[in-house]
Amino acid sequence: MKNIPRIFVGDDVTTGAVITPSADTVHYLTRVMRRRDCIVFGGGREYAAQLSDDGKSIMVGAQTAHTDPSNDITLMFAPIKRTDDLMNMATQMGVAAFLPVITERTNAEHINWSRMNKIVIEAAEQSNRNSVPKILPPIKFSELDLSGIAFADERAAYGAELPHTLRGVNKILVGPAGGFSDAEFAALDAAGAVGISLGKTILRAELAAAIAISRITE
Repeated sequence: MKNIPRIFVGDDVTTGAVITPSADTVHYLTRVMRRRDCIVFGGGREYAAQLSDDGKSIMVGAQTAHTDPSNDITLMFAPIKRTDDLMNMATQMGVAAFLPVITERTNAEHINWSRMNKIVIEAAEQSNRNSVPKILPPIKFSELDLSGIAFADERAAYGAELPHTLRGVNKILVGPAGGFSDAEFAALDAAGAVGISLGKTILRAELAAAIAISRITE
């Protein structure tokens, strides 16, 4: 259903439901898109829907055949100044969840997570997903279970031989702008976490996250 507006309405949406839209949604449908038919989605499902003539209700119709293109990846990342860009891109790439991790060199801890939630919803609507990734509460690096994860390893830029692709992993960690500390590298290595090469240059954290996701979904 190309070009029909897509609206996230929560994970428990079902056929026959009547939803009260926000003022922003009504404005978007009637003033920006100039139409009343739309697609609503949530919980991995998508439905045809219609805004009522008075703009007070969205009536949910039949479920569509569209399969959710999202994956099962959890992106663990150190918050950065451009966290909005990182989460926008990762949502478009299909991640299932975000886990903010406070590392030794994290310098952007005070993130407006309500705003980030709006950003991932908008990115999910735009990218033809049927689901919105969860944003989990931030934790400290020392509290993170490092077993069974892959991480973006900037040591490849300094000559380390690392794999470029890695299949079968659904947890990936990306460090802050200043990179992981020596102690964090030691902890990752000791836990058997697998470093992935992102190439021979040092990348901005938001780009590193996008490339790392692509490397484990290839």
